[in-house]
Amino acid sequence: MARNRVSAWQLWLSSTSNRRYSRSRDPFGKLGQHPGIQVGYVQGAFGIKGWLRIHSFCRPKEQILEYASWDLRMGHLENSYQPDQGRLHGHGVVVHLSGIDTRTQAEALKRAQIWVSTVQLPSLPTGEYYWYQLIGLDVKTVAGQGLGRIERLMETGTHDVLVIKDGDSGTEVLIPYLPGDVVKEVDLEHKRMTVDWLLEYS
Repeated sequence: MARNRVSAWQLWLSSTSNRRYSRSRDPFGKLGQHPGIQVGYVQGAFGIKGWLRIHSFCRPKEQILEYASWDLRMGHLENSYQPDQGRLHGHGVVVHLSGIDTRTQAEALKRAQIWVSTVQLPSLPTGEYYWYQLIGLDVKTVAGQGLGRIERLMETGTHDVLVIKDGDSGTEVLIPYLPGDVVKEVDLEHKRMTVDWLLEYS
């Protein structure tokens, strides 16, 4: 099973920082080097005491509040914050970050991306994977035919769909993520996946 409970969007590996920086005039510091995934972004300020309105990619959306440390990224700059209060509000989430206590400070974080380190993600049962773990895997059929590399995944309501791109031709192949029936093996160590699929199906 491809678990998308962290994000309803494509998840990918990037760099985030666990370091803390001065939050005086510029709330952001230099970009760090720790792997992470984006789980939402800051929509804007909420109230006058530094609270933020958050768009969460998590399902359920309030799961974003379970992560103890957030890395907020804006351009090539980022800083780490700790949520100390948060709740559902209307159709979204509002949160207070430690050290952000005024509306002016909160407004400076508008449109910042929210990233968390992958070490904060809950462990999954054997055979289940987060999307970010599958993206980048090379895909071959059981007959040994190379199909390309997983570029992203899509939700369709019934099952997830792998979007596989051939690096030479640029052709995209869509394959349903159906463990056992279509997906025969996922080898994260060697970054490869084996599928029972014919191009004629696409």
